[in-house]
Amino acid sequence: MTLGVALVWAGCKSPGGSATQTKEKPGVEKAAFGKTSDGEAVDLYTLVNRHGLKAKITTYGALVTELQVPDRNGQLADVVLGFDSLEGYLKGHPYFGCTTGRYANRIARGRFLLHGTEYKLATNNGANHLHGGVKGLDKRVWKAEVLPGYRGPAVRFTYRSPDGEEGYPGNLDIAVTYTLSDDDELIIEYLATTDKATVINLTNHSYFNLGGAGNGEVLDHSLMINASRYTVVDDGSIPTGELRAVAGTEMDFRVGKELRKDFDKLKGTPGGYDHNYVLNQTKPGELVLAAELYEAKSGRLMKIYTTEPGIQLYTGNYLDGTNTGKGGKVYRKNYAVCLETQHFPDSPNQPTFPSTVLYPGATYATKTIHKFTTK
Repeated sequence: MTLGVALVWAGCKSPGGSATQTKEKPGVEKAAFGKTSDGEAVDLYTLVNRHGLKAKITTYGALVTELQVPDRNGQLADVVLGFDSLEGYLKGHPYFGCTTGRYANRIARGRFLLHGTEYKLATNNGANHLHGGVKGLDKRVWKAEVLPGYRGPAVRFTYRSPDGEEGYPGNLDIAVTYTLSDDDELIIEYLATTDKATVINLTNHSYFNLGGAGNGEVLDHSLMINASRYTVVDDGSIPTGELRAVAGTEMDFRVGKELRKDFDKLKGTPGGYDHNYVLNQTKPGELVLAAELYEAKSGRLMKIYTTEPGIQLYTGNYLDGTNTGKGGKVYRKNYAVCLETQHFPDSPNQPTFPSTVLYPGATYATKTIHKFTTK
């Protein structure tokens, strides 16, 4: 089936003026990025807005490889972890920058029941299913199309996930559109349709360090999360079904604080945040401010808006120095923070959570905006 895509642009205005100018011409450029192990060609798209912000996105995994944003002095730096070449991604990596799914996050025991039929998925995270399975959307080569956009350069990535792929039901047609707006926003819009009832939960899995990718720990970053509750999980990071208040706990980010402030209160191995927050929305699908991330030395501030009901805070706890990234920099524990807008983990097995079921004739549509300013 063919997926019709209607673009809806974000309306957030920049409060802080424009970034520094560069010599690069605004627009989109396409370049070869290598080939997969089975010879499939992969391309890299470079988006530049009129202020000189730059995003590089590859058809392998519809994945953000680079995101250049200015500091308070107008100096650009790459703020997402990744690799200089396709080879790094093909060797395996902890989901740097990719489009994640069909179901982002975890599904307990790799199983869910839908209309009386049990579907069995890969258990690629201990006893559980994680981020779409062994070969999820992050390891597929997508098609790409440059789009005319009045808000800034835009590229739409599309992929058909066939019925049964990684155990999921239904032929799923997916479109992910990245726009680097002239209001200094990276806008990510997801659309999907299916010919059979299925479950879906898509997100982008970028690892952020606003001081520059690979430039040390992010625990001095200040974070605000617009959430009064979070989903309590068991030892396998599977929700128990309880939505617990953050007030008075180390989970409380309603007022911005440094990530390290309550870090030592967190239990478990390897330690750190890896939790889903229930965003404060007045109605489902409302575009709200989800989080603000600030790095004082550079002055970079990233605001995240989303229509999703949740956001996963992950502080790069499993980065262990085995990944050497861009510019030869080694990525170690807590060198980045992920803020993954999403539906809740294990929703297919949690009837009280917002539904992730998509039916034929309906359209899955979500939007997330990363807004960059300085202070």
